[in-house]
Amino acid sequence: MFILSRWILKTGLLALFALPLGIPVAFAKAPAAPVKLAMIEGLSGPNGNAGEAVFRNLNWAVERVNARGGVKLPAAAGGNQTLVLERYDSKGQNEEALSALRSAIDNGARIVLQGNSSANAAALIDAINKHNEREPSKRVLFLNYSAVDPVLTNEKCSFWHFRYDAHADMRMAALMDVIRDDKALKDVYLIGQDYSFGQAVLREAKRQLGAQRPDVRIVGEELHPMARVKDFLPYATKIKASGAQAVITGNWGNDLSLLIKAARDVGFEGKFYTFYGNAMGAPAAIGEAGIGRVIAVADWMPNVQTAGSEAFYRSFKQRYPKAEDDYVHMRMQLLIESLAQAMEAAATQSNSASLDVVAVAAQLERGRVTLGGQSGSMRAADHQFQQPLVVGVMDRQGTPGVKFDVEGSGYGFRVIKTIAPEAAELPTSCKMQRP
Repeated sequence: MFILSRWILKTGLLALFALPLGIPVAFAKAPAAPVKLAMIEGLSGPNGNAGEAVFRNLNWAVERVNARGGVKLPAAAGGNQTLVLERYDSKGQNEEALSALRSAIDNGARIVLQGNSSANAAALIDAINKHNEREPSKRVLFLNYSAVDPVLTNEKCSFWHFRYDAHADMRMAALMDVIRDDKALKDVYLIGQDYSFGQAVLREAKRQLGAQRPDVRIVGEELHPMARVKDFLPYATKIKASGAQAVITGNWGNDLSLLIKAARDVGFEGKFYTFYGNAMGAPAAIGEAGIGRVIAVADWMPNVQTAGSEAFYRSFKQRYPKAEDDYVHMRMQLLIESLAQAMEAAATQSNSASLDVVAVAAQLERGRVTLGGQSGSMRAADHQFQQPLVVGVMDRQGTPGVKFDVEGSGYGFRVIKTIAPEAAELPTSCKMQRP
């Protein structure tokens, strides 16, 4: 009997005896292993709130995919496949982000998600390029939802990197559509965070003002340390003293809300043309003084007036009902939906549950996705997502066009301009190297 047991173990027949009766051995399939998505983001430190807000967005998107059964695989591949979102805290620092990348890869992740720092994104692109060349059996894809330095899909473009946000030059062009029509504007002040993205915003603001509004004077230009300034009153005082009628800034997170609050405190009455003035505490910080004066550009806003958009936003509010959690971005949802579609197409093509990131990347390159009435498509030439952009102006909730407020503040953003994808698209200098 002992010899027979050893023989059964050695030949694997014990697994046959363990199967339920009536299931032929040849057709028994183990469930497909979940696919790990590694979110590498600043979850602590001065901008930790922005990282947590991203996590809620991505988590909701993953939940929706899993609720419908996960990524659909061919029957021969063992059924559907769920997604698992894993968190890695980069603290907003390059070295921490690279350390998190190594940990994620060691833990089996092949899809990396990041966005709240263009500097971190650039470091991750370089590291992933090297890793994928060195270890082709463990290749990794990088899906970027917010890092908008234009260089990432131009000089530093990579086959392994896909950006789902409009880059800084595209956002600036959308703002310039509004600035061009603001004939009363004569003097502006430029201020931004002193890192690659903030520098790119100021550089492009000067270029586009020169091209489209050469009559507008730049009366001040300043870069400040990122996420280190606790008191923006000195900056706000200089802005007011300059005589500027408007501020153009790419600031985000606490660097934006503290700047706007300080400007209110010193009595600055000009406009703020922003990339991110519609979230993360900014509307509540400026209050009544922001009505008609804080302008923001985004890929989508809650007050986009379509039935699909409203249903999408109400669904998010049902999942995260707290006012402080009111930070939803359509592009992050489109990113996850696009990934699920690409995985399904790649699996169908190979008839396998094995995650082939090259095959998934090939599908992402030609991906087109729609959700909540919003559609977008990936440009294969540089892996820059093409989608509509909207510009909104702050107003009281309940006024025409402002059905929804922001973060329970009582203020929302009325859409004043919509830019179609073909109008928002800009040329690229990318020279893509494919495997």
